[in-house]
Amino acid sequence: MLHSRILVVDDHPLVLDATVNSLRRAYPEADVIMAQAVHEALEKTASLKPDLVIVDLSMPPSVGEKPQTETGLQLLKALMQQNRTLNIVVQSADPKPLIRLKSMINEHEGGFTIADKQLSTEAMLRQVDLALQGLSVTPREMRSGLEMKPDWLTLLQLAFNEGLTDSAISERMNVAERTVRHYWTKVQDALEVYPEKGKNIRIQTEMRAREAGLI
Repeated sequence: MLHSRILVVDDHPLVLDATVNSLRRAYPEADVIMAQAVHEALEKTASLKPDLVIVDLSMPPSVGEKPQTETGLQLLKALMQQNRTLNIVVQSADPKPLIRLKSMINEHEGGFTIADKQLSTEAMLRQVDLALQGLSVTPREMRSGLEMKPDWLTLLQLAFNEGLTDSAISERMNVAERTVRHYWTKVQDALEVYPEKGKNIRIQTEMRAREAGLI
């Protein structure tokens, strides 16, 4: 992660310091910066163009004001609207309010993961790593009833029934390769297929898709 930039947004100084210190140890070459309120977070995101933003779901509009989940949701909404490919990690003990942004999260083209505040540092850093890879990992309640979009089904057909590469799929579907990668991470999240050491994620995706009758 050479020359990468991570913005950590949290209004609690002790949590902020702990998160920042953990990131600096895990990613010594990265530039880790901080923000303690919504306005500061939006300003720094716009000016510094971070590769990843880690956001506390309960945030105050300005330093010294009362943190609220609604404020954190508005911040996430603004971040996704302003940069469709921004990688995001949400820190929260209760991610259920994110359901209100379900459609926007499903459309977001950057990585999007959720780190429970009670997770160990190692587990939190795992969510950071997944987000930096551009992957989506969302709670089960956000995936329940998730419909496979026509483009996602086309992706599965072209990849596993016709054996096309991502490059060939992008040409056939007339979309950018980045969009194809975005489709993959959304399909894999819907199927609950995530990277596992020693396993090929594409093979796991094909197996799960066939089990579900999608191909």
